[in-house]
Amino acid sequence: QVQLVESGGGLVHTGGSLRLSCAASGLAFSRSDMAWFRRIPGKEREFVSAISRSGNTTYSADSVKGRFTISRDNAKNTVYLQMTSLKPEDTAVYYCAANTEALTTRAERYKFWGQGTQVTVSS
Repeated sequence: QVQLVESGGGLVHTGGSLRLSCAASGLAFSRSDMAWFRRIPGKEREFVSAISRSGNTTYSADSVKGRFTISRDNAKNTVYLQMTSLKPEDTAVYYCAANTEALTTRAERYKFWGQGTQVTVSS
């Protein structure tokens, strides 16, 4: 059974930082591309960042480029999202997702999802 468990969310002030973690089990992590998505209240789920199985290729949404960094540790079956210079508009539930087919920014291509972790940025 595949499980993706996010952690690291919380409440932070504008300009602050958080690091999200996603621990994976039950799948071939080193053969899975990983991504972070978020759902902002009242909006559709949106892509944040993705990383290839080797870690050599990453994609990020324009809204987070230069502020968020995705990384992974295949030895620990964990993917991270380092978030800096946080803004109130980053407030959302952040989801980790795994895809064994090909690196993509499209949510519908990700087969496995975590339960999400809340990030709240106060102004």
